[in-house]
Amino acid sequence: MKPKNGEWMRNYLFSELRLPDELVRDLERQNPWWQNQPLPEIPRFRRWPYDKLRQRLDQPIAPIVVVKGPRQIGKTTLQLQLIQSLLEEGVDPRRIIRVQFDDLPVLSGLFKEPILRIVEWFEKNVLGATLNAQALRKEPVFLFFDEVQNLGAWDVQLKSLVDHVTARVMVTGSSALWIEKGRDSLAGRILSLEVGTLRLAEIAALRHFGELRPLQTENGWQDWLSPHFWRELVKQAEKQAPVLAKAFSAFSRQGTYPLAQVHADLSWEDISSQLNETVVKRVIEHDLRVGERGRKRDPQLLEEVFRMGCRYIGQSPNPATLARETQRVLSANIGPQRIRHYLEFLDSSLLLRTIKPLEIRFKKRHGYSKLCLCDHALRAAWLREVIPLEPAALEKTPHLSDLAGRIAESTVGYFLSSLNGPGVAHLPERGADPEVDFILTIGAQRIPVEVKYRRVIDPLADTIGLRTFIEKSVNHATFGILISQDDAPAIKDPRIITVPLPALLMVR
Repeated sequence: MKPKNGEWMRNYLFSELRLPDELVRDLERQNPWWQNQPLPEIPRFRRWPYDKLRQRLDQPIAPIVVVKGPRQIGKTTLQLQLIQSLLEEGVDPRRIIRVQFDDLPVLSGLFKEPILRIVEWFEKNVLGATLNAQALRKEPVFLFFDEVQNLGAWDVQLKSLVDHVTARVMVTGSSALWIEKGRDSLAGRILSLEVGTLRLAEIAALRHFGELRPLQTENGWQDWLSPHFWRELVKQAEKQAPVLAKAFSAFSRQGTYPLAQVHADLSWEDISSQLNETVVKRVIEHDLRVGERGRKRDPQLLEEVFRMGCRYIGQSPNPATLARETQRVLSANIGPQRIRHYLEFLDSSLLLRTIKPLEIRFKKRHGYSKLCLCDHALRAAWLREVIPLEPAALEKTPHLSDLAGRIAESTVGYFLSSLNGPGVAHLPERGADPEVDFILTIGAQRIPVEVKYRRVIDPLADTIGLRTFIEKSVNHATFGILISQDDAPAIKDPRIITVPLPALLMVR
C-alpha cells in the first residue's frame, strides 16, 4: 500500500536526518532515563523556584519558561530535579529530553538550526511519534534546554518550534543580554523567571539552622507601598531572630553561592579558588569571550573591568576614571566608551548589576551607573580580601566599616534588582538635592531607600536624602526606608522606616 503524501514526506525528511555518532552518544549520556539508567546524583535541597516551575510545567500559561541567572546558582540542578519528579510520577522516559548545549562542542558548525534538528531526531529515534501526536494523546513531551545563549538564533528556533508543535519547554541561560534579545522574537510565548544566588531562607534550610519564613513568597508589589508592610517585616525578623542571625552569619562568611554554603566546612582558600574558576573565569573566558558576529573580546580587559567592579562596589565611578586606571594597569589605550561596553557585558552575565540613574518624567539625571555584585564572596575571592558584614566582626575591625558599608549597599542593590518586579534606580547628588542610594518604582509610586550600615545613625544627617525626596511631590513618595545594621534604633520621623539588612534580605 502506497503511503499517503504527508506520511511519505515525513519519512523522507526523517530519513535524511542523521546526527553524528558522537553527538548521539552525548545526548544519550545527558538523558540516561531513555535506557532506564539512573540520573546523576542530585542534591535533595530544592531552591525556591522549584514549586513555581513545576506548576508551570503542569499548567503552562506560556509555551516556554525561561530561567535566567548567573552561573553556578543551580539552574541545571533545578532541571534535573524537575525531570526526576516527572519520572517518579510515572511519565514515560521517552517523553523527556534534556540538552545541555555548553556540554556539546560537536554542535559548533554542525547545523544551522541545532535545536530543531535535535528535536526532529528525538521524535524519530526516541519518542517514535511527533510532539503533536503526543499532545493529542494528552501525553505532552517535556523539552529541557540548558545554557541556550551559546547557540546562534536560539530564539528564532524556539519560536519556530512552539509555533508548530505543542510541548512543554523549559530553557535556562546565564546571559541576560541574549535572553532579552530573544524576548522580542518570543513575545507572547515566554514566561521569564530570574533566579539569583541563595536567599537567606534558603541558606537557613540548606545549613539546617531551622525554618526562616519570608514575609512574602509571591508577587504582591502593591503591599510594598504600605509602611505597614515594612514594619511587619521588621517584626517578623525579630520573631525569628535566632535563625535569622545564624543565616546572616553564614551569608557574611561564605556568601550566597550554593557551592560555598554546601561546602562550608572547607577552607576559604578552597572555596574562593572554586568560585574564581567555575564562576568568574568561566564567564570571562567562555560566555563573554565571543560577542556578536564572532567578534572576540579582550579577556584581560574583561578581567580588569571586573576587578574594578569589585573595587568600586556600591559606588558610581566615572568611566573616564576607570579608563585611566585600566590604561595604567594594561599599558593600553582604553577609552571610557569601551569601559562602558565591557561593564554592560558583565551586567549581561548577571555577575553584577549596573544600576542606572533615575529618570523622572523622561528627564534623565546626569550620573553614572552604580555597580552591585551578585555576591560579595566573588569580590572576596577575586581580590583576595575578606570584609566581614557581621556587626560583631566589624567591631573588631572598625577600619573596615566604610568598605563594609559599600558592600552592604551593593548587596541591597543587587537583591532588589533581581526580584522581577519593582524598577530600581539610584539618585545621584545634583545641586541642592542630596543623593539617594536606591529608588524603587512600583506603578506610579516610588520608595527611596538609603543604606547606612553602621552602628550609630544620625537621625538628621543620615536621613536628609530620604526626607528631601519624600517632600517633593513630583517624586510620588510618601515614605522611605533606611537600611541599617541589625540593632540600629528606629528613626522618630514616622515617614522613615528603619529596616535592618538581615530583615530586608528575608522579605522574599
